[in-house]
Amino acid sequence: MARLAWLGLGTMGAPMASRLIEAGHDVTVWNRSPARAEAFERRATIADTPADASRGTDATITMLATPDAVDEVVLGSQGALTGLGDSGTLIDMSTVGPDYVTHLRSQLPEGAELVDAPVLGSASNAEDGSLKVFIGGSDDTFHRWSKVLAPIGKPMHMGPLGSGQAMKLVANSALAGLMSLTGETLALADALGLEQGNAIAGLLESPMGPAMKRKIDKFESDIYTPSFKLELMLKDMRLVDEHASKRNVDLKLIPDAKEWISLAYERGYGGYDYSSVVAGIRGREATG
Repeated sequence: MARLAWLGLGTMGAPMASRLIEAGHDVTVWNRSPARAEAFERRATIADTPADASRGTDATITMLATPDAVDEVVLGSQGALTGLGDSGTLIDMSTVGPDYVTHLRSQLPEGAELVDAPVLGSASNAEDGSLKVFIGGSDDTFHRWSKVLAPIGKPMHMGPLGSGQAMKLVANSALAGLMSLTGETLALADALGLEQGNAIAGLLESPMGPAMKRKIDKFESDIYTPSFKLELMLKDMRLVDEHASKRNVDLKLIPDAKEWISLAYERGYGGYDYSSVVAGIRGREATG
């Protein structure tokens, strides 16, 4: 079993850390809001700072919302880097994009190991250990750390450092596009006078069916209890836009999906599930 530090106990981070604890790993946790860490007091060691959490560990794992948050938690004055030392391992499971991984690698000592391992899935997947873990690093890195991360979900080796982040942006682009297309098709069905239940039943028989199936209750009720918040999807789509622009990739559908998500955010849906973009496109009032 490994000795691990876990930094970030949000909607996804808390159940992911719990999975590692339940698997028998020795875990020290830290969170910016101490109340979230206190829920772990009988199961894990609670650290006062990221630096304290990281000292003496086999690996420090971060699960944070934004690149700025990773910068602060890892590179700040009481950051994890202080505790990691010159030869520690940092596994970043946040969604930050491959360009940020390059930046982060440049800030670590030459002897330190960095692994990018963002996840695909929702809070319920985090709870039952069925996330997809996109790992970027060498073959040795993957074989060494995939066993440690296996309680969280299915580790998948995407290629060298940064490839995990690249795959996460690709996957979320597909999700955003599919959900925006769902919104547009249902808006068209509304305009053509189709009853909602019939429109959904018909679409479930189409190639879009698998993408829609898990969200049907939300579409029908307009209650979008979050499993992945729209504001986080918007953050990810901005990362997609940034990375695509730097590489002169000619995209059309994905920027349109980003625009729909941005408009839903402006409607006040940021704290709702990302699928609330469907309500926004249809001009319906969503709740969370």
